[in-house]
Amino acid sequence: MKNLVLRDPLFEDLFDFRREFDKIFNRILAVKPWEKEEVAPWPLFNFVPPVEAYVDKETKKYVCKVSLPGIEPKEVQIHVQGNLLTITGDRKYTRQAKEHDALHEEFAYGKFERTLELPEGVNTEKMYAEFVNGVLEITAPVATVALPRKIEIKATPMTKQIAA
Repeated sequence: MKNLVLRDPLFEDLFDFRREFDKIFNRILAVKPWEKEEVAPWPLFNFVPPVEAYVDKETKKYVCKVSLPGIEPKEVQIHVQGNLLTITGDRKYTRQAKEHDALHEEFAYGKFERTLELPEGVNTEKMYAEFVNGVLEITAPVATVALPRKIEIKATPMTKQIAA
């Protein structure tokens, strides 16, 4: 059986101090005096929703999925201009208690904007958006002409190459 080694609490306190200092510094950087909105007490970073976008060759559709847990669909706007798809919204801080002893605060809050370039051939007139289980799914048909296609390479027989 191995002997247990006691750790110096000063060493652990330094890491806690560093973590708290980082939280304070990030809070200072996140404050925008020109915006007088209610924000989370310790915003570590702005909310940036993850996005997944692809062209489904089977259904011939452009698909864009945006993970927006805890956000109401009415808080999200979708705009298309030219070949740019822009998704904007706001993940609001909803905690009612002003004073609390946080054990962990890792959720990000605030306004977000994601702009994606649409591939060639996407029919934006028939774009459709649906919100299911916290995931915004935007789909639009893609013209068959714009879909990637395989081009066959023909080989010339060796005898014809030698004769030339």
